[in-house]
Amino acid sequence: MVTIIQRMRKLKTLLAIRLGPGAAVLPNDVKRIHLEFAHKLNDGHFGARKFWRNHLPRLKYHNPAVSMTINRSADQTGPATLTVFFAPPPPPPRPSSSSNPPSASPAPSSSTSTATSPSEHTPFDRAETIDMKHKHESDILSQLLSITQATPVVATPDEVVELRQLEDQRKRSEQDALMMAGVNEKRRREQALLQQARGSVAENEAVA
Repeated sequence: MVTIIQRMRKLKTLLAIRLGPGAAVLPNDVKRIHLEFAHKLNDGHFGARKFWRNHLPRLKYHNPAVSMTINRSADQTGPATLTVFFAPPPPPPRPSSSSNPPSASPAPSSSTSTATSPSEHTPFDRAETIDMKHKHESDILSQLLSITQATPVVATPDEVVELRQLEDQRKRSEQDALMMAGVNEKRRREQALLQQARGSVAENEAVA
């Protein structure tokens, strides 16, 4: 029983990062996504923080080669923005030459730098910025998917079965919790009645 519960918990964790809002594959021309918002939630930074917490991990999971950087400021009145940097178009093909073999392309890398200067990262052709201030995280995600033309990840047939199993397990857990709550409440009532009865007996003995 413990093994089944542990397996379901691991499965739930894996599906939570693979599926849901933010699970999307970005096109090849998206090279970097940079978020900038304040540390605290007030003054319109709530949606930006929720997007970072809930949606960005799924986006990174499906796009490991895309650099995703965050700069959090102590200035609550400052901006809350999400900027997408697009790569320049590929150069036209050059005639092949036996004396000049083609050079290998550099491997994609991920950056955790908080720098906002694009020159410190992959060269870009254009940038699109989303104003996240006072916006819900779902609205921020919708704008990002629209700007990038990302492809949402759809659950496979096997994942649909796994999700159904998780939902069934969740319902059984709720039913078990309600049943245990009823048992515990009944036990508390019985204990209260027993203590009340003992108190009455003690009073009668004292009077006698």
